[in-house]
Amino acid sequence: MKRVKFGLLPRIIVAIILGVLLGNVLTLPWVRVFVTFNSLFSQLLGFLVPLIIIGLVTPAIADIGSGAGKLLLVTVVIAYVDTVFAGLLSYGTGSWLFPDMVVSTSAENVTKPEDISPYFTVEIPAMVEVMSALVFSFVVGLCIANCRLAKLKGIFDEFQVVISKTIEKVLIPLLPLYIFGIFLSMTMSGQVYHILTVFAKIICVIVVLHVVILIYQFCIAGGIVKKNPFRLLWTMLPAYMTALGTSSSAATIPVTLRQTEKNGVSKGIAGFTIPLCATIHMSGSAMKITACALTICLLNGLPHDLGLFLNFILMLGICMVAGPGVPGGAIMAALGPLASILGFDADAQALMIALYIAMDSFGTACNVTGDGAIALVIDKLFKGERNGKASPIPLGEDKLDA
Repeated sequence: MKRVKFGLLPRIIVAIILGVLLGNVLTLPWVRVFVTFNSLFSQLLGFLVPLIIIGLVTPAIADIGSGAGKLLLVTVVIAYVDTVFAGLLSYGTGSWLFPDMVVSTSAENVTKPEDISPYFTVEIPAMVEVMSALVFSFVVGLCIANCRLAKLKGIFDEFQVVISKTIEKVLIPLLPLYIFGIFLSMTMSGQVYHILTVFAKIICVIVVLHVVILIYQFCIAGGIVKKNPFRLLWTMLPAYMTALGTSSSAATIPVTLRQTEKNGVSKGIAGFTIPLCATIHMSGSAMKITACALTICLLNGLPHDLGLFLNFILMLGICMVAGPGVPGGAIMAALGPLASILGFDADAQALMIALYIAMDSFGTACNVTGDGAIALVIDKLFKGERNGKASPIPLGEDKLDA
């Protein structure tokens, strides 16, 4: 018989439901068992985050830098600018709407029981700080690309495999249990209703936002190529629906490619931009992460001014390129700036992951559909290169393939 695949999203949903239900049943000694596990997992996560940055960002920068050519450079710049703009749009909308949503579901009546502390803790200090890891990755990645250091690149490519396997085989399987422990302790302390109510409202806003992003992307592209933007967007609908069903931009590439060509993009340009943008263009993901991060900041009383989030979004756009082809890859790559810039601890990161994965399909659909808009612009700008070759950037699976 065929084995049924129980993906990451269903496992996290089950973990949240069980955490809420059992939080009203289990006694404190049992809850402390899971809190102890969470303490150990958070130490492991803190140790791994700088290594994740080095293992993912360094080869990603080296790969992009090694692909010479004006066509590649312009495509990367457009994808990055659009990703950053989506993040800023999310921050602006969230700054306007989210504070009232958080206040309207105030947790004034939360009464914490006695301290829910772990039975024991183990300190696992990180080998380097997060910001040091980011700077190291940029410096080494650019040097590998510019100096063509093949041996050093091979080392970091193999280290990327180590990190990707660690995420895939260790962090992701343990993540539902960690989130279960988070919601178990929140239920026992009386905070869970407040958190879930806020999350439900934020998800509704994000679903609307991703439609707004697609409309402005195709309005700009339609204005440049002088075509009806809504007709262009309608043509991309099969790619949108495929991504919505598969939650994988890589699996959607054939459909995205076909629909992009139907919009009038030449075969050579489409064959270059669509696979490349499936890796580097993450406007939907950046929008989701920014909105989720702002929500967590408001819930925890953390700073969330424009300057801080501008710094975060600029760094996030780079980290999105580095997301590995494993479940939860994009949000794992984003843990670096979440910790170093916004000051998120392990519990805040767990809430981020849960909220992000809950909207996985919508972000992926926004990403791949927007790739068609970028292809239209590139085709207009590079009419003389319509017989271009396929992307030199190595492609992986989607940033989050649950």
